[in-house]
Amino acid sequence: MNDLQVTITEQEAHQMIDRVARFVAERGMASAGILVTESLRPLAGIGSQFMYFVLPFAEILFDSKKYQQFALLLEDDKYVKELINRMDELDEELNKDRRQKARLLRKGRNKKIKAFFQSIFKPQKHKDTKEEDKHV
Repeated sequence: MNDLQVTITEQEAHQMIDRVARFVAERGMASAGILVTESLRPLAGIGSQFMYFVLPFAEILFDSKKYQQFALLLEDDKYVKELINRMDELDEELNKDRRQKARLLRKGRNKKIKAFFQSIFKPQKHKDTKEEDKHV
């Protein structure tokens, strides 16, 4: 086990936040990521300490220095908020075209549905009623 004294600079933190947010947003999981991160934000410090607890096992899968830097990042609430905001920004940016197309399709469907129901429920005057109105 490597006993590294790891620190994280502002620049490294912003780069790591961007990489994690991009990873989540590119897979279409930004909403879920924001929900989980936001709901577990009060427990971020405990989660960070848990990451240190499982560090010996995590070193098998991850780079120890990067893993510890991410744990440090989670300790600071400022970085957690920044991660949430970055995930939201990237999700909006990456899915802008898809959402615009979906919005247009939804508008078209709504117009068709509205026209359908207007044709059904719109009162139509028959010729017979017009002729009766003239005779009265």
